[in-house]
Amino acid sequence: MSNKVVRIKDIAERAGVSTGTVDRVLHDRGRVSQDVKEKVLKIIKEMDYEPNYSARALGSNKIYTIAALVPNHSSDSYWNQAILGIEKAEKELKQYGITVIRYSFNPHEVVSFVEKAKELTSKEPDGIILAPLFYKETLPFFDEWNTLGIPFIIFNTQISEYNPLSYIGQDSYQSGLLAGRLLSQLHSDPCTFLIAHIDEDIGNATHLMKKEQGFRNYFSHNNLSGKYKLQRVELQRKDYALFQRQMDDLIENNPDLQGVYVTTSKGYAIATYLEQRHIKGLKLICYDLVPKNIHFLNRGIISFLINQNPRGQGYWSINHMADYLVFKKQVPLIKYMPLDIIAKENLNYFIHEE
Repeated sequence: MSNKVVRIKDIAERAGVSTGTVDRVLHDRGRVSQDVKEKVLKIIKEMDYEPNYSARALGSNKIYTIAALVPNHSSDSYWNQAILGIEKAEKELKQYGITVIRYSFNPHEVVSFVEKAKELTSKEPDGIILAPLFYKETLPFFDEWNTLGIPFIIFNTQISEYNPLSYIGQDSYQSGLLAGRLLSQLHSDPCTFLIAHIDEDIGNATHLMKKEQGFRNYFSHNNLSGKYKLQRVELQRKDYALFQRQMDDLIENNPDLQGVYVTTSKGYAIATYLEQRHIKGLKLICYDLVPKNIHFLNRGIISFLINQNPRGQGYWSINHMADYLVFKKQVPLIKYMPLDIIAKENLNYFIHEE
C-alpha cells in the first residue's frame, strides 16, 4: 500500500466535487445528495483516507483537562517516578491542548483517597487517570464516571471486574511467578521463604494478593511445595520497635529462613533490619528503583529488584488518554510494562534512563 498522504483536495478531484462537499460528507453536515455522498464515501474508502487529527488539534483552541488521581510521593517515594512520567507526557502534549490537574492522596489512608476522588469528580474533567489502590472504595467511582460519560484509565493496580479505557502497569501475577523463580534459583536447597507485605491493607489490595498467588503458584506448579516452606507476614513500620520484634521472632522461629520476597517497593525496610542485626546471606527480592532500594542493592543486601517502571506507567496513561480524547484513536485495553530484573551489575543502565 502507498504511504502517500491523502488530502481532502485529492478526494475532491477524483470525485469531481468541491473540497467543501467532501468536508460536509466527512463530518455529516450540510446538504449533499445521496448519490454524491455515496460516491465520495466510496472514494474515501478506496484511497484509505485518515483524518489528520494532529494538525486539527494544533489548529484548535480546545483544552482537554485530564485529572490525575495519584498517591502523594512524600508518603512513598515510589510514586515520584509516576508523577515524573505524567509531567513529561503533559509537557509533550501541551501543544495539543492537554492540561493535567493532579489530585494527591495519602496511599495509606482510605479517607484521603475518597475525598480527592470526590473532588475531581465534581469538576467533571474530560478524562481521568488513577492508581486505584483501594479496591472497595474505587468501584463506586467507576460506576459514577461511567454514568457521567467520563473515560478513565487505571495504572499500577489492575481491577479486572471493570473495563476502563485502558490498564497500564505490571502483570502482578506474573511478577509473583518471576520472584518465585528467582528465589528458588538463588537457594536451591530446602528452606523457608518469607512473603512480606509491608504497610498495606492486604484485604483491600488486589494487586498484592495476585503477586502472592503468583509466587505461591510457582512452587506448586513446579512440584516444589515439599521442598520449600512458604510463610507470610504483614508488617507495619509505624511502630518500628514492633516491626523489629516481629522480624526477630521470624528469624528465631525459622532457622532455615533463606529468602524474603517483599511485594512492594519497601524492601529497604527489611534490608535496614538485616544490616542493623548483622544478618548476612539472606536473599532479598523486592520491587523498584527507589533510592533506598538502590542503596541496598549496591551493598549486596538486596539481591534483585523487579522494576515495574512507574515512570512509564504515568507517561503512557496520559498518552493513551490524549490518543483517545484528541487524536480519536482506539487505545489498547491493556498495556503491560516489562518486568525488568535489576541486579547490581546492570543497575546503571536503568537509573540513567530518561
